[in-house]
Amino acid sequence: MMSKGIVPTSNSMFPSLCCSRASLRGARFFAPNTKRLSGCGSREKKNKIACACSAPPRNLGDGLSSININDSHAMNSRREEREIESETDVLIECRNVYKSFGEKHILKGVSFKIRHGEAVGIIGPSGTGKSTILKIMAGLLAPDKGDVLIRGKKRHGLISDEEISGLRIGLVFQSAALFDSLTVRENVGFLLYENSNMPEDQISALVTETLAAVGLKGVEDRLPSELSGGMKKRVALARSIIFDNSKKIIEPEVFDISIAVLLYDEPTAGLDPIASTVVEDLIRSVHLKGEDALGKPGKIASYVVVTHQHSTIRRAVDRLLFLYEGKIVWQGKTSEFTTSTNPIVRQFASGSLDGPIKY
Repeated sequence: MMSKGIVPTSNSMFPSLCCSRASLRGARFFAPNTKRLSGCGSREKKNKIACACSAPPRNLGDGLSSININDSHAMNSRREEREIESETDVLIECRNVYKSFGEKHILKGVSFKIRHGEAVGIIGPSGTGKSTILKIMAGLLAPDKGDVLIRGKKRHGLISDEEISGLRIGLVFQSAALFDSLTVRENVGFLLYENSNMPEDQISALVTETLAAVGLKGVEDRLPSELSGGMKKRVALARSIIFDNSKKIIEPEVFDISIAVLLYDEPTAGLDPIASTVVEDLIRSVHLKGEDALGKPGKIASYVVVTHQHSTIRRAVDRLLFLYEGKIVWQGKTSEFTTSTNPIVRQFASGSLDGPIKY
């Protein structure tokens, strides 16, 4: 049997309005001010990976038995390695999650896993709990029942200073949620200005680089009111992917050095088709499998998109979870979405008024 403990450290990260980080320093909601916080250095812990080893098989005298035992031992070892890899591959897991608001039952036993490298879409009719499960994953809501596991460790309640280390989770709200009285530079670098020891000129340079990565240049001194809807979405995205790159990170070997999951709530809502395509391509570009506007590899290990738009489903995600009446009723690859025989999925894909989904 193989056991392991992984305790990596993580950098800070700031999503739109809030930063949910599974790290030693939990997220907080900040009120804008000019005060720079000090003494916020993060603690580092070394990886702790322990592997149990089996004793070699005894020589039973005929040679053949020993070979068979060796073969069996090798097969068991490979099986254990695959199981360990499968477990460490899971970044976020929801197990039988329930959530109600008063007498209204929103989630009724939702279970799924988000793995390293995935691009997942959560779809379904309005009011079925998609945004709710996103906020539960981010740690902004606590489930009434069920578990949320961050890299195999259970989260208790909301995010806190005692949060599990090893993963940064950012949430991009449906509205850009920018501070109206702050410039783009101040919005994007907000958490770093408030909660890091980086010099201001270094933060400013990092903000400029991050904005360029999402295709924005020369907008640092503008106010949100001077931006278009699509530009606000990109500023919100930039604020979600910026982090303090002056810190040393210790991560397990199986992962890239930057372990982050982004959660997008209707990122293309209210945008015209062309602006939607720009945002969808940006979502792909900041993923580790893509390249940003500067031609650099993306920083995001995995992401989850809540959406209704078919263009976003086709362009931005690879796997789909269909949430209906508080439960996952179908999941599959994006290519299987339009060919599914599930009557709920088929009605949603076609937009037909005839079917089990009623309004």
